[in-house]
Amino acid sequence: MSLLETLRGGLIVSVQAWRGSALDDPYVIAAMALAAQESGAVGVRVAGTGHLRAVRARVALPVIGLIKREYPGFEPYITPTVHEIEAVVETGAEIVAFDATSRPHPDGNDVAGLIAAIHAAGRLALADCATAADGAAAVASGADLVASTLCGYTAETAGSTLPALDLVRELANLPRFSLCEGGVRSPDDVRAALGAGADAVVVGSAITNVDWLVREFAGAADRVS
Repeated sequence: MSLLETLRGGLIVSVQAWRGSALDDPYVIAAMALAAQESGAVGVRVAGTGHLRAVRARVALPVIGLIKREYPGFEPYITPTVHEIEAVVETGAEIVAFDATSRPHPDGNDVAGLIAAIHAAGRLALADCATAADGAAAVASGADLVASTLCGYTAETAGSTLPALDLVRELANLPRFSLCEGGVRSPDDVRAALGAGADAVVVGSAITNVDWLVREFAGAADRVS
C-alpha cells in the first residue's frame, strides 16, 4: 500500500505548540504525537526541526514536516524557501508542507521550484493552499497533495468560514490527494470534511493546543471573588 493510501479516509493530527508555551518542547511534542498514533491517527503534522526529529524517533506514522519562518517583507512563512525544505528533509519526514500561494517567496522561487526541490530530495510535496486557484496551480506544477490550510490566513481569504468546505470540495475535484485543514473543531467537522470529498482531515488546535483549549474553557468559567 502506498503512503498516501495509508492516509486515505483518516485523521492526521497536527502536533504543534505556540512559541514559548510549556508544550513547546520536543519531548512533549513527541509524546503527543505518540499518543495520537496510539489513539488511531493515520499521520501527524509537525513543525520545527527539533520537534520533527523527536517525533521521528518515537512515531512510526507518516510525518508531514514543515518549518515556520518569517522573512521581513514577505508573507509566506510555512517552509517558504528551499533552505527550509532541506532542513525538513534531513529530519526524515516523508511529506514536506509548504506555502503554495502565489505570493512572492523570500528566495525568489515559485511554487514549481519548491515542488521540484522537494521531489529532488525524494519526498512528497504538500501544497498548503488558500484558494482553488492555488490548488490548481500546485497540481499543474506537480504537487502530490493539496490542502485548505491557508484559507482565512491571506488577505484574499480573510474572514472565510472555517473549515473551508467549499474550498475542500474544489480541491477534491483536482487529480491529487486532498486534505481539509483549518478550523476543524469537532468530530462532526471531520465527517463534514470527508463528506465534502477530502481524502483525509487534519486536526490541530482542537486536539493538541492545550493553551488554546484552557483559555477557551477558562473564559467560559464564572469566577466569583
